[in-house]
Amino acid sequence: MPDMKALLLVGGLGTRLRSVVPSQPKALASIGERSFLELLVRQLQAQGIHQLVMSTGYLADQIESRFGDGRNWEVSIEYSREETPLGTGGAIKLAQRYLQGAPEFLVLNGDSFLEINFAGLLAFHGEHKGAVASLAVLHVEDASRYGTVRVDASNRVTGFVEKTGSNAPGLVNAGVYVFSREVWQYLPEGPASLEKDVFPRLLDPGVYAQEQHGIFIDIGTPADYARAQELLRLC
Repeated sequence: MPDMKALLLVGGLGTRLRSVVPSQPKALASIGERSFLELLVRQLQAQGIHQLVMSTGYLADQIESRFGDGRNWEVSIEYSREETPLGTGGAIKLAQRYLQGAPEFLVLNGDSFLEINFAGLLAFHGEHKGAVASLAVLHVEDASRYGTVRVDASNRVTGFVEKTGSNAPGLVNAGVYVFSREVWQYLPEGPASLEKDVFPRLLDPGVYAQEQHGIFIDIGTPADYARAQELLRLC
């Protein structure tokens, strides 16, 4: 994957985590001796993905000064900075100038870590001709705090269900995606949610889901952040 680019969405406000990370972007929250974002960068670099774009926004200067051009991690990093919050879909659209030459590219949420083989997800995407997007999904026993993903027998996504508060099991979006270049025509200008505004528009051209079975860590809330510390101590 020598020419593969990855976009990391690290511009969120992180309001739910402010009680434990009051003065930093969520992606810079410490996990042991490293920031959460460094874990993602190292994961990508270890699997041969060296061209990164960081979509920054809230407290962007802290991320940009910490990571610079990426040379300390043997990667190259460019920055796509939001001047106003654009949401996940809007952030991807804003970064188009860094990615539009690529036939396909990776996108990672900056507040979750998934144990995944990126090459495997890319191969899965390539097996489904015409797919505009492929996403990593995970089966959880309690899907109450997540929206769930519905798939058919061919792994094609047939719908997305908003979080209901039900404690039932389900497939959840694990925050790692592959997009084909065709996605640019479906991304609106301005603020947009990838999950609510963009993915429903992609169902007709084709979205596929690959189930994962590795460790999944989300640091969206103080309770999850505490769990992340414990999980990574065990890794």
